[in-house]
Amino acid sequence: MVDDHILLRDALVKLINNFDEFTVIAAAGNGEEVLQLMENGCKPDIVLMDLNMPKMDGYETAKWLAVHHPEIKIVILTMYDSEIALIRLLKAGVHGFLKKDIHPAELKTTLLTVASGEYCYSNHTTVKIASLFRKQTTLDKLILNETEIEFLKLASTDMTYKEIAHAMHMTPRHIDSYRDSLFTKLEVKSRVGLAIYAVKNGIVTF
Repeated sequence: MVDDHILLRDALVKLINNFDEFTVIAAAGNGEEVLQLMENGCKPDIVLMDLNMPKMDGYETAKWLAVHHPEIKIVILTMYDSEIALIRLLKAGVHGFLKKDIHPAELKTTLLTVASGEYCYSNHTTVKIASLFRKQTTLDKLILNETEIEFLKLASTDMTYKEIAHAMHMTPRHIDSYRDSLFTKLEVKSRVGLAIYAVKNGIVTF
């Protein structure tokens, strides 16, 4: 169980331990702690994890787990269900995606489904995914590469474009090109628009 909010994490641990089929063997507050647990020999069947966490978020942790421990099933709990969040998590290899306002019974059903080797998403999420793949133009807009994601994160800070270029090991001209490309792709007109898009889609949190 991975969540940086201690009260929520403890409540979920207690809830899951009340399910006959599951036992929480470890809890962590962020992805870095997950890596430490794995290095110390912790081998869960399922990792239930928040998307937005400090130091190493759920998306980055899911990608690491998919590479280093592909046998572990990953279920993401989040407040976000935007299209870009869904696409990023699908690409990262998560097995389930749930909103934080679900009923405990849905959580149990999801864990049982994922434990059996299946993928499990809420009905609302499944409808969204199906809709996206029917709209190829929309889907193309939502598939951002890692460089675009990194730029969006940095553009949502108070760094200047020159500082962003230095951080990304690019020239200011390349950064200007990424910025203008994202203005067009995401249909926004300013850096503030980029930041709002990043926040709404769970790419950055404040």
